[in-house]
Amino acid sequence: MAETSIAHFQNDQGVEAIEVGVKKLMCCGANAPYDHPHIFLDMGSDNEIICPYCSTVYRYASDLEGHATRPEGCTFDEKAA
Repeated sequence: MAETSIAHFQNDQGVEAIEVGVKKLMCCGANAPYDHPHIFLDMGSDNEIICPYCSTVYRYASDLEGHATRPEGCTFDEKAA
């Protein structure tokens, strides 16, 4: 069975929207202690989705790869949490 890794993102910068290179992701809100329950989001055929907890807009950007974000620095780091 193949392992899949869902990218986790956070919004410590407080930006309105984050561009990501994936359509399936986990939103963590911000790093602890300001995080919210880690929620799975799936854009499906759309190119953006809004997190129902923190209202961050995630937009798919086909030029970004994997865990890359625009602005940079929005990938969740469990070690920092």
